[in-house]
Amino acid sequence: MLIHLKQVLTADELAQARALLQANDAPWIAGAASAGGQARHVKNNQQLAQNSSTAATLRALVLAAIQRDPLYLSAALPKKIFNPLFNRYSGATNAYGAHVDNAILNSRATGERVRSDISCTLFFSDPAEYDGGELHIHDPYAAQNIKLPAGDAILYPGTRVHDVRPVTRGVRLASFFWIESMVRADEQRQLLFDLDMTLLALRRRHGESDEAMHLAGTYHNLLRMWGAT
Repeated sequence: MLIHLKQVLTADELAQARALLQANDAPWIAGAASAGGQARHVKNNQQLAQNSSTAATLRALVLAAIQRDPLYLSAALPKKIFNPLFNRYSGATNAYGAHVDNAILNSRATGERVRSDISCTLFFSDPAEYDGGELHIHDPYAAQNIKLPAGDAILYPGTRVHDVRPVTRGVRLASFFWIESMVRADEQRQLLFDLDMTLLALRRRHGESDEAMHLAGTYHNLLRMWGAT
């Protein structure tokens, strides 16, 4: 499933992040240096050096922001998060060809291994600031081209082939990371998310009721059946 998370960052957080990413001394390196064997051949962007103080500050900012978002928590049911990374697309380093993310990722920041059930891209540049740069998620039925407002994020299954289309004007700044969910299967997460959203709507319309209580029980019993902590 694809989930659009709106205003993950506050205006102050977005301004702070953009200032750090756009600073003259921001430590940008070739993005291909961090790619796996298959992706290295199609990755043509820049990435913020992971061991820099700038990256550490931004990681803390993004992690705090994403984990307070209730829609993210409902959709992802997070168990682990791979430390957020940061990229820049512009000029001659302006695209990332079609690829699939590695199934298991080893975080340099924490040493953890994280299964990439869900991918997330958090945008720092507004769509009007650059041309191209769409996150293209391949789908045999309805391919998606994602280009969200600054401060918004998209969640999508880590199993999907995807690419970033060439940026032909301006600069595209973003964070990207992966989530290992308590519920591995995308179809099961979708069912739980739909059930949670239905329960929320039911409570808003009718308040607490016997029906809402029983529906909540079904949700938690399914999570107990499918979840792993």
